[in-house]
Amino acid sequence: MSECKKIAAIATAYYPFSHADVIISKFLKGFPVDGELQAPKVEIVSMYMDQLHDKDVGVELAREHGVEMYFSIPSALCLGGKELAVDGVLIIGEHGDYAWNEKEQHLYPRRYFFEQACGVFASSGRSVPVFTDKHLSWSWQQAKWMYDRAKELDVPFMAGSSLPVAYRKPWLEHELETPIEEALSIAYGGLESYGFHALETLQCMVERRKGGETGIVAVQCLEGEAVWEARDAGRWSGALAALALAQVEAGGEGDLQEVCTEPAVFLLEYADGLQAATLMANGFKGGMQGWGYAATVAGKQQACEFYLHGDPHPHFTYLGLNVQEMFLTGKPQYPIERTLLVSGALEALMDSRHRGHVRVETPYLDVAYTSYDTPPIRPGAERPSGAAAEPWRPEAS
Repeated sequence: MSECKKIAAIATAYYPFSHADVIISKFLKGFPVDGELQAPKVEIVSMYMDQLHDKDVGVELAREHGVEMYFSIPSALCLGGKELAVDGVLIIGEHGDYAWNEKEQHLYPRRYFFEQACGVFASSGRSVPVFTDKHLSWSWQQAKWMYDRAKELDVPFMAGSSLPVAYRKPWLEHELETPIEEALSIAYGGLESYGFHALETLQCMVERRKGGETGIVAVQCLEGEAVWEARDAGRWSGALAALALAQVEAGGEGDLQEVCTEPAVFLLEYADGLQAATLMANGFKGGMQGWGYAATVAGKQQACEFYLHGDPHPHFTYLGLNVQEMFLTGKPQYPIERTLLVSGALEALMDSRHRGHVRVETPYLDVAYTSYDTPPIRPGAERPSGAAAEPWRPEAS
């Protein structure tokens, strides 16, 4: 492994099924793809953990794989010295004991972690690729700072969710310049934590529409009866929601309005006139456990499921493989602007909710970019098999 790219892993907390576990552990033990376990092509050589969880597995795994633990981010990046000594940085700022604010945003220190890494880059006179998990920050100001700082220091930068590289059934990927007329994603879970995944599921599809991405001009979060009133007023499509839900294998049963007791909807108004929505079908009787997407394209409806498998969480395999490819080539596999835009939209949606579900104008979300030409690494099948379906921690399930 001596010739491998050397990677520093920075995490908030590392316990069974935490994001550190389902991402970093694959860089240590191998990537469970649809076949055999695939050996990593990079080497985790240092690790920093911000908190030690009472069920921690990170320390033991580090010892098992000969990874040095450090007590600061700079020391992890410099391997105990004074100059940058690694070829990439893997930041997992998810899970752990951190405060929530009054908007129910979890105040993870992702910007702080990234800022520490950038400080090492700046003082060392060179930068290396960085991946940071999920949305850039709970704060638009912090997220934009991270984006701008990466540009300033020429940092190859990726971030975001595993959903865009998850299994899809049936396979659906819009070609570039697709004339999308309306789009919707459907999901469940916490409005910030899972809402980010649901929004990025939507965004990875609609960014491929005609004209590319030009930004979001306004958002609104609605809950309860107001969700159905907005549907009846034509602000989001009940037909697309039903079609998206129909693709979800573990989608529950019954009419959405009748069986969904805690609904929320995110309404998104794009700069080019596209109207899109994310429906958070919480309280769904029958236990909705999947994610769906549907769109109207040239007058016809299209839909698919974004499938998330349990242990060993193979959708994170494909996220990890794309991150590894960036570490190897220095080239992000898809635009960081996607996650920047979704980070800002999510913060504005949480603000909308906190202020009484008002419409929030977002002229600052004028994030323009073009989706990828070369597809990222993704599953070749609709469902995992082989190593991708064999649990790593059956005793912890």
